[in-house]
Amino acid sequence: MIFSDPRGTDAVPPDLTGRSELREAFLRTHGLADAVREPMPGDASTRAYVRLHPASRHTPLILMDAPPAAESEAAPSDATPSERIALGYNAVTRLAGGRVDAWAAVAAFLRARGLSAPAVLALDASQGFAVLEDLGSDLFRDRLEAGADPAEVYGQAVDLLVNLHAEAPPAILDVPGGGAWALPTYDALALRMGLDLWLQWWPPLARMAPPPPEALADWPDLWAPILARGERGATVFTHRDYHAENLLWLPDRIGVGRVGLLDFQDAVCGHPAWDLVSLLQDARQDVAPALEAAMLARYLAARPHMDAEAFRADYAALGALNALRILGPVFARQITAFGREKYRAFLPRMWRHLSRDLEHPDLAALKLWFDRYAPAEARA
Repeated sequence: MIFSDPRGTDAVPPDLTGRSELREAFLRTHGLADAVREPMPGDASTRAYVRLHPASRHTPLILMDAPPAAESEAAPSDATPSERIALGYNAVTRLAGGRVDAWAAVAAFLRARGLSAPAVLALDASQGFAVLEDLGSDLFRDRLEAGADPAEVYGQAVDLLVNLHAEAPPAILDVPGGGAWALPTYDALALRMGLDLWLQWWPPLARMAPPPPEALADWPDLWAPILARGERGATVFTHRDYHAENLLWLPDRIGVGRVGLLDFQDAVCGHPAWDLVSLLQDARQDVAPALEAAMLARYLAARPHMDAEAFRADYAALGALNALRILGPVFARQITAFGREKYRAFLPRMWRHLSRDLEHPDLAALKLWFDRYAPAEARA
């Protein structure tokens, strides 16, 4: 199961110019035709964002433009594994694709829990438009770069996860204004995709020969118990892209509400270690090993009913999986297929994460595989 394009074989760039009439009609319908438009930096998706400055408001709003046809389809909630594979990458990996209603449903769920996701003020799910509350731009990343205490910053993010993980999420989330979104499970099929794509994209970037047949034969067996643990432990709401560039500081709010949440449309029901891995083994931000250990201890202390030893084993295993998911289909692909050399700067950090994770005793056989088939000189 190999996909040549991590957004699906039918992915195309969004034609925002062709959507201008639809966009203007949407804004007129909601009384925002006179708003001054301020383009915003995009993310690694087919969505585009514009900050709106309406004459009738003292505070700005955000327009989300998410062309529904710009990505392969999301999986229906009852899709079989073979049906998901036929639909493409988004369906296999449980991504929402161009479904702006997924974003709105997740935002409503988070807000109902007292958390700070942007309010959805207007929505046209069929056309892929939404008007959102503007939570500002004070990212956790910027706080860290400005000299904030990392223990305080990351402690706030960990405390929010403790809050989210206190109870199982509903299987169905309500979409504001009508409709529903089934919160998918981050299952073994979805988790496996990053591993398969690492085998495809990493060797060309490292200028190494593909792993020999015996290595490829061992690969599924080495990962099978990890995939099973990831699926079996999928019991909590999982943001899935939870890191310092997707968290905002909102000092005027209270408690965990001071943490603003962004880019959560691909949320799933996942293993509680997953968002901690995203936060503490960040691809773009250094987190000192001592701080990572302290934050894990903080999380486990707040959830004393958990088996701490088993959780740490799962954290290392899913951390290794996540490192490969980022090294292969994300960074190696961006460099090899699109010439985006800026991603090379992040590679050493991800290899350091992987190397530390592989030191866990449960991963001894996997470590041996990497030492043999992806040695130090192949980890540039």
